[in-house]
Amino acid sequence: MKTSLSIRGVLAASVLLIAQAAHAHAFPKVQQPAAGATLASAPHVVSIEFNDALEPAFSSITVTDGTGKSVVDGKSAVDDGNHKRMKATLTDLAPGTYKVGWVAVANDGHRTHGHYAFTVK
Repeated sequence: MKTSLSIRGVLAASVLLIAQAAHAHAFPKVQQPAAGATLASAPHVVSIEFNDALEPAFSSITVTDGTGKSVVDGKSAVDDGNHKRMKATLTDLAPGTYKVGWVAVANDGHRTHGHYAFTVK
């Protein structure tokens, strides 16, 4: 009986730790333009909203064209009014495929990253 209670306690603690670890990472909720989107007109901004607040000093968005050249006008930034949103202003985009890369560091220091593409007709 004691062994059964001990195993249940360990399992419960493990589930709690896994749940906390999963919550501590910032992952995209909404991407504009969306991953895989084909757009009739070029966007002026790429924005990503995350499920957790970001550390502005360590979070960033890059956007590159088909040759790998940056098309970000200035630097990306975490929104001052909403630390879950990060934006990058873009130069005038020609038709083509663009790759968005992001690095998100949550306020607790956990780092995530990813990338996706969109196309301008």
